[in-house]
Amino acid sequence: MPTIAITGAGSGLGEALSYHYAKNGYKVYLLGRSDSKLQLVKVKIIKVGGDAEVIPCDVREPASVSIAFEQIPQLDVFINSAGIGVFGPIEDYRIDEIENILDTNVKGSILTVQSALPLIKESNGRILTVISTAGLRGKVNESIYVASKFAVRGFTESLQKELEDAPVSLTAVYMGGMNTPFWNNSNHIKDLSKLKEPKTVAEQIFNEDDGRAEIYVDR
Repeated sequence: MPTIAITGAGSGLGEALSYHYAKNGYKVYLLGRSDSKLQLVKVKIIKVGGDAEVIPCDVREPASVSIAFEQIPQLDVFINSAGIGVFGPIEDYRIDEIENILDTNVKGSILTVQSALPLIKESNGRILTVISTAGLRGKVNESIYVASKFAVRGFTESLQKELEDAPVSLTAVYMGGMNTPFWNNSNHIKDLSKLKEPKTVAEQIFNEDDGRAEIYVDR
């Protein structure tokens, strides 16, 4: 049975990806900060005949990331899906908000890829990083979030060049906003019903997960 690890697996796109890969025969390692949310996802996967394990992981913390990946014996696919956003005019951002966005989105991506890569190299596997269209262009009242996603895009593109002779693939995933808890406590998006459902996005990502350099759900 092929294996996959997904960060941010307790909600939103990470949760949807977990269901979709499990439904298609993957054993899923569910990584995230909220054990209760991860356990709920695990129960739902097992109820439909899938296989999943919960591994608590705070992507902002090096020790937490290292311990998490030490619990994974073999890995074919890693999806770097954890991410947060805070929105508004630049002058309104608090320093703790800036640090949390950069620590989660940028530092978290670097730390998890570092830990996943040895396992992925052993299996000649794949790494997918969820970047979003915020990594393609600037957006009003999203300056810090966009800055973090531009950084992750640069990180991913650089690794594609660095590892082009290695038996692994790295894919950058670009999609627009989705109707998920990502927007909780934010009035940045006025009508969530106009956004794509994470299930739809997860299905496209799965169908195009073939080692290509980019997956564009939206441009």
